[in-house]
Order: sequence, then structure tokens, then C-alpha cells
Amino acid sequence: MPALASPAHASYDAVIVGGGHNGLVAAAYLARAGRSVLVLERLGHTGGAAVSTRPFAGVDARLSRYSYLVSLLPRKIVDELGLRFAVRKRTVSSYTPAERGGRATGLLVGGGTDRTRQSFADLTGGDAEYAAWEAFYASTLRVAERVFPTLTEPLPGRAELRARIDDEAAWRMLFEEPIGVAIEERFADDLVRGVVLTDALIGTFADAHDPSLLQNRCFLYHVVGGGTGDWDVPVGGMGALTDALAHAARAAGAEIVTGHEATRVETDGGHAEVAFRNEAGDTGSVGARHVLVNASPRALATLLGDPPPAPPAEGAQLKVNMLLRRLPKLRDRKVDPKDAFAGTFHIAEGYRQLATAYEEAAGGRLPSAPPSEIYCHSLTDPSILAPELAARGYQTLTLFGLHTPARLFADDNDTVRDELLEATLEQLDAHLAEPLADCLAVDADGRPCIEAKTPVDLERDLRLPGGHIFHRDLAFPYATDDTGRWGVETAHANVLLCGAGAVRGGGVSGVPGHNAAMAVLEAAGRPPAG
Repeated sequence: MPALASPAHASYDAVIVGGGHNGLVAAAYLARAGRSVLVLERLGHTGGAAVSTRPFAGVDARLSRYSYLVSLLPRKIVDELGLRFAVRKRTVSSYTPAERGGRATGLLVGGGTDRTRQSFADLTGGDAEYAAWEAFYASTLRVAERVFPTLTEPLPGRAELRARIDDEAAWRMLFEEPIGVAIEERFADDLVRGVVLTDALIGTFADAHDPSLLQNRCFLYHVVGGGTGDWDVPVGGMGALTDALAHAARAAGAEIVTGHEATRVETDGGHAEVAFRNEAGDTGSVGARHVLVNASPRALATLLGDPPPAPPAEGAQLKVNMLLRRLPKLRDRKVDPKDAFAGTFHIAEGYRQLATAYEEAAGGRLPSAPPSEIYCHSLTDPSILAPELAARGYQTLTLFGLHTPARLFADDNDTVRDELLEATLEQLDAHLAEPLADCLAVDADGRPCIEAKTPVDLERDLRLPGGHIFHRDLAFPYATDDTGRWGVETAHANVLLCGAGAVRGGGVSGVPGHNAAMAVLEAAGRPPAG
């Protein structure tokens, strides 16, 4: 969309800094409540990390370039904002290839209870691991059913959330002991242990036994989404969500100005001034009763002129987008590639492999066997491909690598990125009956359709601090002395943090945007909707 020349008014009830999905959620709620709302977006388009793009020249495949799956977005937000947006369930949860006794095998989770049980038995030689799996995830499901509804309510206290969960064993497992304790107590097979642990490590650089429980916080957010823990495919790609949100915000009366970067926020607690600069270098400012910052805590501190938060954020992931002419064949002939890639395809994610990768990266070296996971969006939702590509059997692959902290790329990002990508694909090729390179499509210039993004790239492209996809370490979803009532409050009464760095932020959820809007409405004496 073309950037607007300038804001239409000199002041607004609310100015929202950043047009990512959380900022758009806040804008839509506040505009629907009758507030005058301005969204200032630095880039020439809205969406932030939740966008769909055509990354390969001359190829009509619209990929979710950064964020790619949906779990934490409450149906409440979709319904209340009247979003024309849908998700689809994946038919398979995961497939993890392995080699046992010199033969290619693997663990398939999905496709029905009987098939999953048999896959566990074939891999482990008995029924014990499947029984442990069922019991473990029955426990996390009970927690999800109780925790997820609280995400769009005022923050509960720790004791209140504990009472609401009403399961002391689950509370201890998730909130008090490192998740590695429960995994090692409940599961015996190294591969099964690794599959469970991966949810604690997505975008999080930690060990299974980290005493900070950073891995537990990450695990919790990965198993509570929707009250079920399911991770769903956004129909039309992730950009379909942010396009729907931008439409909802505009339809309610919000003004969205792209190509305008907020440069300073000054406030006395009751009134604020937001300075900005447009793409041409022109400057200006607008007044606001409230400022909602849909950016990182570090960016918020910069806008306010405050010291940056400590410790600095550091991302630890590799994101790879690919387009294939066909899915590769597997060494494990028992599993159809369409099943294996429909869910999460785990690579080098055995429990010991994950521990080794963490130790190597913490010691300043790229993992010798980089762990990662892949899924194929187009198997569930082919609408992101042009009809002729879909008819010819083309498929997308999205890869997310773990345990690659930003520090490893600081000296030579391009060289280290290439080295890591090569090593990661080697781990995948070890489980394929043909090299992945033979399946890659090529773009209009004859180049393979593959792109990789390190934490350094993500900081450069999206201003994610340290390339951290959650803006900073996740927090448990309960109140502490400095969280405020909604988890979005700052030291300034009329400045709120509505991005992923808010308490209960992270992931594509809209929760911080909803909660910041509710805090504004509540402060004005209007009961929040819903």
C-alpha cells in the first residue's frame, strides 16, 4: 500500500507505534470503542513479522516469511473484531525420523490413535512410551484448558493461577522444576524425550535443566494455545491475518500511516507527544492521550530516552523458506512424505542431540548436528501457491532451526549463515532417499528457491532485538510486583507496551494488543468489552 503523506489530525486519543499484528488488534478494539486512533508504521506495509510475501523472483508462491503457525490467537479476538480469517488443523502432529538397528524408521504422531500407538510400539518395542505420552499430554491439556482463558483477562496472581490449575503435579512440572526433570522421569526413549523437549526450545536458548526455568516458560506457551495446544495453519498465509486486522481497524475508523517511523515519545503521564519521521526525511509530531508501543522493550526505552533493559535480548534460531518441485522421498518407506511433512518434521532433535547442540552453541561453536524442524504449509493450505504451481505438485517447506544464538553470527553473518544452512540440510538429507537440492524449484533467474534468516538478519529486517522472536525472554502468565494489572503497563501511566515483550506476549496471538486496549478503556472508566 502507498505510504500516506502525514497523519490527518494533530492529536488522537491513542497513537500506536508499530503496525504489526498486536498494534492492529489494539487499534481495532480502540476504534470500535469510539476512540480516535493513529497507527504509525515504519515500513511501507503493515504486518510486522506476520506477513506473506513472494520471496522468489518470478515465482507466484506467497509464503509466510517469518511467523508461520497459529496457536495462541484467541477465538475471542477473531469473533469480537469480526475477522475474515480461518485456520486449518494439520492431519499429522509430527514425524521424527530415526535409525534403529541399521534401518530407517521414525515416530509418527497423528493420523489416528491406532496409527500413533503402533508407531510408538514399532520404534520403542512396547506400549510404555505411548502410555506415558498420553498421560503427559493429558496433563498439559488440563493446564491449557485452565490457563488459556486467563490470557485475555487481568493478570492472575501466582497463587490464583495455581488454584485455577488445581493440579499440584502439573504445577510442579511446569512452574517449579526444570522441564527436563519431568521428561526424564516419564519417558525412557531418547527420541521421544527429544520430541517432547522441542516445545521448550522454540526461539529459546536454554538447556532442559536450566534453573531459570526459561525453557519451562517457552514450553508452557507452546502447549496452552487455544486451550488445546494445537498449532494450526493460517489459510492464505500469515499475511491473511494481518490484512484482516488492518481492514478491521480501518473499518472501525482507525487511521494507519505507513512509511512513518516514531522517533521519540514525551509524556507527563496524562498527555504525550509522539515525534515521527517519514520516508522522505520530513519530521513532525502528534499529540496523544495514550501511546501504545507495538515494539520491543528496548525500542520503547529508546523512544522514551530511558536506559535499555537488561539483560539484552538474544535470538537463537534459523528460519529457512523453500519452494520445492516435489516433496523428497524418505528412507523410511513406511511413511508417505505427505504425512511426514504435513506436521512437524523433527531433525537431529533427539534428547542427547539437543543437549549437545546447546553445549556447543553455548561454547561459541555452531552445533555439529544442527537441530531443526520443518513443515509444509501447502499440504494443508495450497491457496498460497498459484493454481499452476499446485497442479504441478509444487510444495513449500518452512524450516526453523534451534540453538543458534545471535553471538555466533556477529563477526561474519553471511559466511556463518551459509555454513549453518549447509550443515542443517545435511542433517535432513541423512533421512531422505534423495538430496533435497534435487527437489528445489528455481526462480526466474535460475537460482534455487531457498532463503535463510539468522538472528542478525531478523534484527536488521524487522528490528527484533538481537533477533529475538519474542522480543525478550518469555514470562510466566501471572502477576508479579512489577507487571501491572494487564501486563502491558510501563512506568508512565499513559504509555503501554502492546508488543510481544509484554507479559503474555510472544507468538502470533494478539493478546498484548487486546490487553493494552482493555487497559486504556478500563482507565477511562469504561468496562472492557467481552
